[in-house]
Amino acid sequence: MKPGIVYLIGAGPGDRGLITVRGLECLRRADVVVYDYLANPAFLDEAPATAEHHYVGKTRGRHQAPQEEINALLEAKAREGKTVARLKGGDPYVFGRGGEEALHLHRCGIPFEIVPGVTAGFAAAAYAGIPLTHRDFTTSLALVTGHEDPDKKMSSLDWSKLATGVGTLVFYMGMANLPLIVRELMAHGRPASTPVAVVRWATTPRQQTLTGTLADIVVQVRETGLKPPAVIIVGEVIRLREELQWFENRPLFGRRIVVTRTAEQAGDFNRLLEEQGALPIGCPVIEIVPPQNWQEVDAAIAGLSSTDYLVLTSANGVDIFFGRLRQLGLDLRALAGVKVVAVGPKTAAAMEVFGLLPDLVPAEYRAEAVVELLQQEGVAGKRIFYPRAEKARDVLPRELAAAGAEVVAPVAYRTLAPAGAGETVRHLLQAKEVDAVTFTSSSTVENFLALLGPDAVELLQDVTIVSIGPLTSATARRHGLNVQVEPPDYTLEGMVAALITYYHPS
Repeated sequence: MKPGIVYLIGAGPGDRGLITVRGLECLRRADVVVYDYLANPAFLDEAPATAEHHYVGKTRGRHQAPQEEINALLEAKAREGKTVARLKGGDPYVFGRGGEEALHLHRCGIPFEIVPGVTAGFAAAAYAGIPLTHRDFTTSLALVTGHEDPDKKMSSLDWSKLATGVGTLVFYMGMANLPLIVRELMAHGRPASTPVAVVRWATTPRQQTLTGTLADIVVQVRETGLKPPAVIIVGEVIRLREELQWFENRPLFGRRIVVTRTAEQAGDFNRLLEEQGALPIGCPVIEIVPPQNWQEVDAAIAGLSSTDYLVLTSANGVDIFFGRLRQLGLDLRALAGVKVVAVGPKTAAAMEVFGLLPDLVPAEYRAEAVVELLQQEGVAGKRIFYPRAEKARDVLPRELAAAGAEVVAPVAYRTLAPAGAGETVRHLLQAKEVDAVTFTSSSTVENFLALLGPDAVELLQDVTIVSIGPLTSATARRHGLNVQVEPPDYTLEGMVAALITYYHPS
């Protein structure tokens, strides 16, 4: 059998935007993913659902798999004719043992490709606002592992050349040896006043940057309790951080914000929060499931030829409706002559995915505005199809029926609370490790409180409550929550903007 191929892929230091386009291409075609510790395990979701996953890093009671084991696994899977993604944090050729794995594959006749990644030292410096080289300070740079081969000691390094022969030094995995690093550099001629930066969890919302000098950095690290993983940077370029730091200056930096949307819908919101520096904490409190039977929905779809308006009030409703349309062997032609109404821009965008532009979108994104818009159209004697959630408010069918319309409003989907979804968030709330909780509908409020249990309101007492709009806020207040943030426009972007204003009122 012709062997497959092994891609040695650098996944970068943590920020998921720092993996290369080529890296994602290779990962998305993999039959097998072999990975160790990753700063961002979300990359595993990029592989096909059918791909095998093999973890070769540290687990409780078991140290990292021997390199020989990893080499043998890569070889064996490739010999099965499979495409193997060997996913490594940072860059595979910078303290990642990628060279050893590539040599083994070459000697076995296995095709391989190296996909470089952003190495932790470069990323940590950039995200801490430190240019590793600058013509006014230095044009030389050295990358050093502070955690050498177990059979060696750091004292085997030529400290005299490192201390005075290189402008900027970047130490990987050196926190345990920080006192030794500082002592040797000063002993070999580096001034005690030389700036030092320690960057922990670089490129993530948990990033911490501690600056000092060779004379005091060890004491500072001990007093602040800064722990690995961290990169140590030594050099005069660190003086530029005060002017060039940007990542930690973002308005929501380090804020831990619970996102209660469904796992499928949380992605866009997470990205908006991450762009502003926040750490989204996923707690999907809603699971979208079909109605108990489709009879009423199918009957309404069968009557589309005599329907005047189709009203869709959520992205979920859009997905469910078009999914059912397809299951019945129908497509957009079934909507010929039907005017389509979207409650807001997000619902409209969901329609566009299916190739449909709404005819009507109200200026205000709620059911009452849809009613007003349709009343202006004149709905007396008109037939309106409104596929709805099981727990949707009745304002739309009630008011439109009162205006003389025939409203067909079957339950198209139900929202349930996933079992066990609140355990992690409950623990974080108890530990006071949550800054804000976001709600995008009344059902997210009710399901989240149900997941937390009878002491939910007490747990949320010191947490900022963020609501997407007045109806959701009313539900939250009815349950005893104090809503501090509500955007003037009822969108995810509006929620993020309102959060920024709340934390930075000036």
